[in-house]
Amino acid sequence: MKKTDESDGPPASELISKRIAELGDWRGETLSRMRQLITQADPDVVEEWKWMGTPVWSHDGIICTGESYKKAVKLTFARGAALKDPAQLFNSSLEGNVRRAIDLHEGEAIDAAAFKALVRQAVALNSAAKAKPVKKAKKAKSARD
Repeated sequence: MKKTDESDGPPASELISKRIAELGDWRGETLSRMRQLITQADPDVVEEWKWMGTPVWSHDGIICTGESYKKAVKLTFARGAALKDPAQLFNSSLEGNVRRAIDLHEGEAIDAAAFKALVRQAVALNSAAKAKPVKKAKKAKSARD
């Protein structure tokens, strides 16, 4: 796993590990398990710490974020609406045009293979978008043309 260049504080991976330990309950265990699945699906994933304390996993753009709430661990896929989800893991933020999320509650299991497939799709989508050449705007014709 690649690490972000954090020059103004601890590495993101350290901050994420600290968050998991601080949770100290099923939410920490769940976030830890999802982190494992993400890194298994994409060994080149980059861990980031953004927006005043949100774990973020990226590869050529954001794959997903991992937030913890009282009753759920939420994994929000930045471009989830563009991903195929035959196992129907997405169960939150379904009304949006771009993002999709998976809310995991205490005692819930997740289909690891289906989750890793979503992560791999997200990476492929990000990489394809990055590889696409940026189109230059056409110049407007002047009166002299």
